[in-house]
Amino acid sequence: MPKPMATRRTASAAGIAAGAVLLLAACATAPTGPSVMVLPGDDKTFDQFRADDYECRQYASYQVQGTTPDDTAAQSGVKSAAVGAAVGALAGGLIGGRDGAATGAGAGLIVGSAGGAGAARSSQMTAQRRYDYAFQQCMYAKGHKIPVSGYATTQRRGRGYAVPPPPPPR
Repeated sequence: MPKPMATRRTASAAGIAAGAVLLLAACATAPTGPSVMVLPGDDKTFDQFRADDYECRQYASYQVQGTTPDDTAAQSGVKSAAVGAAVGALAGGLIGGRDGAATGAGAGLIVGSAGGAGAARSSQMTAQRRYDYAFQQCMYAKGHKIPVSGYATTQRRGRGYAVPPPPPPR
């Protein structure tokens, strides 16, 4: 018995939507290095800075288990899409039988892919932040400068605090 036209249309629409999401996700890539600035230390030559930069990039990569932010994002997005399709198929099967499972899987794939895009972005940002922290710590430990905002470097004065007067003369 051939499948109803609506089921075939839904399945092909889900495939097209999933392909479009994967193509769009493949277009956005994050850099594979640090996204923070580090300046050479006062007593460091540029060649020392470059050598330390290379070593600290290796250290930071080790701290994030060698994954790039893009790898983390792709893994997170694929997992969310797969879970969405599985949950959609299960729900569709419970509600509409065999034909409902195909429709539910397609809808779940679309919703899971959309949710996966947000999860992928969050995972990507977290991985980049961890990499940047490790890179900055390494470079600072080697004597290089980490720029900070002026707000963080200003001294704050206590409110209502006055220096006590000198003791009276004897």
